[in-house]
Amino acid sequence: MKIISYNVNGIRAAINRGFIDWLKSANPDVICLQEIKAMKEQLELNIFEEAGYKYHYWFSAKKKGYSGVAILSKIKPDHVEYGTGIPSMDFEGRNLRADYDGVSVMSLYLPSGTNLDRLEHKLEYMAMFHDYIDELKKDIPNLVICGDYNICHQVIDIHDPIRNANVSGFLPVEREWIGNFMDSGFIDSFRHFNKAPHNYTWWSYRANSRANNKGWRLDYALTSLPLQEKLKRSVILSEAEHSDHCPILLEIEH
Repeated sequence: MKIISYNVNGIRAAINRGFIDWLKSANPDVICLQEIKAMKEQLELNIFEEAGYKYHYWFSAKKKGYSGVAILSKIKPDHVEYGTGIPSMDFEGRNLRADYDGVSVMSLYLPSGTNLDRLEHKLEYMAMFHDYIDELKKDIPNLVICGDYNICHQVIDIHDPIRNANVSGFLPVEREWIGNFMDSGFIDSFRHFNKAPHNYTWWSYRANSRANNKGWRLDYALTSLPLQEKLKRSVILSEAEHSDHCPILLEIEH
């Protein structure tokens, strides 16, 4: 099973930059999208179906042009879960899960902490999300949580750890949370295969950051421990340039 996760920073903008042709070429079984910034009714859904993704699910934010997640799939899921059932988490369209035979795939878009109010919301969201997943794992042990976590875990996951030590996305409290979350029963699939530094998934549009590889690794495919023996490959697809993020790829036996 080939799974891709991609913060597209606006699905309509990504389509204008060649996203559909890239999707056909990449050819995942399932692709999790974040920050779609669109309602389902604002999209020409036939272009996804023509690309081979007959099954597509959209969970948008209540606020137009903001946030939102989606899952496009070649395989029909057994069940699709929109949100978490927790209103303070769901109004911005940040969680969508598709259950397949023996494995469930979630598209996650954690909030960013751009100011104090948003940071407080992010920290509350993180705490509630961890509790939610702890309960979910009891019923769904084989879980893949793909998406933009808006956190760099380790020093090697960010180009300038010293200057960014007090910036949201690399705050000690955020790094501690994602470390604890992984320790609660998840594998950082990319680091399972690749321990090298300078591997990033997001670059600022400023100061030629991408060309100079001054980036952050904010996007993860975390897999629950029971899937460890089924992991085949996990890579960053940095050549795709439809967004300020790039996609990540996970392959598991299924």
